[in-house]
Amino acid sequence: MVLAEEEKELTLIDHLVELRDRILKCVIAIVLFFLGLFYWANDIYNYIALPLVQALPEGSTMIAIDPTSPFFAPFKLTFYVSFLLAAPYVLYQLWSFIAPGLYKNEKAVAIPLFISSVILFYAGIAFARYVLFGIVFGFFISVAPEGIQVAPDISSFLSFALTIFFAFGIAFEIPIAVFLCIWAGLAEPDSLSEKRPYVVVGCFVIAMLLTPPDPFTQSMLALPMWALFELGILAGRLMQKKQESSVAE
Repeated sequence: MVLAEEEKELTLIDHLVELRDRILKCVIAIVLFFLGLFYWANDIYNYIALPLVQALPEGSTMIAIDPTSPFFAPFKLTFYVSFLLAAPYVLYQLWSFIAPGLYKNEKAVAIPLFISSVILFYAGIAFARYVLFGIVFGFFISVAPEGIQVAPDISSFLSFALTIFFAFGIAFEIPIAVFLCIWAGLAEPDSLSEKRPYVVVGCFVIAMLLTPPDPFTQSMLALPMWALFELGILAGRLMQKKQESSVAE
């Protein structure tokens, strides 16, 4: 009995040591990416802010209200970029830690989910940067009252950009959430399809909160979210058919 308890305690300690080592590897990976990118911190910031700069009226520029902003704004952005670039490695370490405790069928589902979640999150950020930013900033600046000089603060822009990136990255994870609900038995594809009208309304409500108040811009977010919801249902149907065929065999 005592030996069994000692073995159990040692196993727990081993898991904690492994978890510590993997967390340390993740931190080192992020730091290495940061050190490699820090030299180009200002270039990275200028690239992210380019849609806003292009939308500014002629003669207007971005400003720094806080004296420390010219240093800390690019510094902060570079850190977040480093974390995003290291995300696949971080997820790999997470997978390596939890994989031994999963069944074979769970591993077969989890690996594609890990890969697709990273790709979809990156796709959400890319959509916000290359599609949404130009339209949003152009709209906001075009409706500025006459006589008002538009000169955005670099720290305020960074906070806005990071919020939008995170929101769109999460929004593009909709197929993963739908698939997991179907895989876990919390919902059936047919029942989710019946709720399609409510989903469409919800997509437009979310788009209304995240984008300027014009139908075109709202549709640019709502329609991709709806399409991703349908993609999640399709993936769930394919997964169920595969499970049924394997059971029949």
